Amino acid sequence: MGGVGHTSQECDVVIVGAGVIGCAVAHELARRGLRTVVVEARAVGRGATQASAGVLAPFIEAPAEGPLQALTVESLGMYDRFVATVSEEANLPVEYRRCGTIEVARDSGSVRRLKTLGEWARSRGVDARWVEASEIGRLEPALAPTSGGLIVSEHGYVRVGQLTDALAAAARRHGAAIHDSCRAEQLSSVGDGVRLTTSDGAYRARFVVVAAGSWSGAIAPETEVIPVRGQLLYVKWQGPAITRVLWSDHCYLVPWVDGTLLVGATVEHAGFDERVTAAGVQQLLNAASEVLPGIADATFIEARVGLRPATPTGLPTIRRSAEHPSIIYATGHFRNGILLAPLTARLVAELIC
Repeated sequence: MGGVGHTSQECDVVIVGAGVIGCAVAHELARRGLRTVVVEARAVGRGATQASAGVLAPFIEAPAEGPLQALTVESLGMYDRFVATVSEEANLPVEYRRCGTIEVARDSGSVRRLKTLGEWARSRGVDARWVEASEIGRLEPALAPTSGGLIVSEHGYVRVGQLTDALAAAARRHGAAIHDSCRAEQLSSVGDGVRLTTSDGAYRARFVVVAAGSWSGAIAPETEVIPVRGQLLYVKWQGPAITRVLWSDHCYLVPWVDGTLLVGATVEHAGFDERVTAAGVQQLLNAASEVLPGIADATFIEARVGLRPATPTGLPTIRRSAEHPSIIYATGHFRNGILLAPLTARLVAELIC
């Protein structure tokens, strides 16, 4: 990066990306008193965030002990206060329920795996229990016959669109400026800070936070982020009430209070192709019908697609740049951006403050 001497608007931090991660970081920094600017090439939350089901389930997404499980468990522990604070500051509702998950077993192999996971989770104080097929049918009458399942009661979901809107509104109330339809173009070093040129002008800041998801490499090539396409369906459920998030080997289903049911999500290595495809919709409907036969009678609302940012390690990139200490990465969250938002915001704020 070379030095650039042109006049720029000045701030403490400029954040590239206004998905859930960028908005969470903006809120945390602004409430700590930093002059914060967010630039986003699209509208707020219209990248991978808008195609997320908002599932909060560490012991499904990261069932093995290790760094990812530790991060997701810690972040879930922050969620009650996180949502309450943001909703209150924004004066906006955020649907958030710790309604639990049921991961269903379809064969003897998954029965063994889920029973073992349940025993291990209980040994660490997690409220997880194996339920036999007959009990699952009583708890969730809409389910297809199963071989049993594992309930984890502390899991749940958040409505991602509501959360992102509230984060953006709360950040603005603390003084943050959020500019959508503003494309980041070039990042340059200026003394002990940085200069970011955008389609709408330039910003000089002490720090830049790269939270541009799958596009992070375009502004900061040091990051290694791979786009993974995920398609998500929205339907209006017509059958018996579904009270928990349902999970199988091939899909998950999230029941909103208003009767909307989210069906997700494909995992496709399709580069930067953001199309909803007939094959993706068919794949999700077929997988959902194995869990909920009544899905065939659901009213189809829409399909969404997002490019989730994956990394070779499977872990998010939350760190300073090795090339310039004023550049901080907050990207590569793959399927766990919603779950990891509060912890990521805190970690970035600690790096800066």
